[in-house]
Amino acid sequence: MKIILASASPRRRELLSQIGLEFEIKVSNVEEVVTTTRPSEVVEELSLQKAQAVYEELVSDVACKETEKYSKPVTSESSVRDSYMVIGADTVVAIGDSILGKPKDVEDAKVMLRMLAGKTHAVYTGVSVITAAGVKTFHEKTDVTFFAMSEEEISEYVATLDCMDKAGAYGIQGFCARYIAGINGDYNNVVGLPVGRLYQEIKEWV
Repeated sequence: MKIILASASPRRRELLSQIGLEFEIKVSNVEEVVTTTRPSEVVEELSLQKAQAVYEELVSDVACKETEKYSKPVTSESSVRDSYMVIGADTVVAIGDSILGKPKDVEDAKVMLRMLAGKTHAVYTGVSVITAAGVKTFHEKTDVTFFAMSEEEISEYVATLDCMDKAGAYGIQGFCARYIAGINGDYNNVVGLPVGRLYQEIKEWV
């Protein structure tokens, strides 16, 4: 079974490689639609949308290529589906009732970091796995506590631009590690993919 990671995140790619899985990357271009405000449900919903879009596109692409080559399909849709496992993921940071995604710009990143500094927040990552055998969707939650940060420290970190492509405007594995007071839960979940839980969910298929 070919494993497909439906994410462009280099951090998710590194984590999936870390646990010894071979995979390919195919990024979903689906328009994300959120129908809930609960962080755990938001990440599950978005991860499923990404995985479903890539899975259906893969099946459709194979069918179209074979039809063009032979004038008629030579592989059944069911057998094509049997050959793929697609993994989608989405991560958000939540503090109180506020969900923090990726910052729009530098000033937005500073606003987020001021909200997080000196407080404990939650990081949620939703994961969806789709195969011909079915769909599994779950989430992990990790609590992260920041030390207090001065305006100078916030500006210094934002100037690295490490914050710009990350939910909550920070990466726990980078420069911002100097401001992490502690975590409660899975560290890899904060990085972007709870690979331990993921492996346990899919090991019957790999």
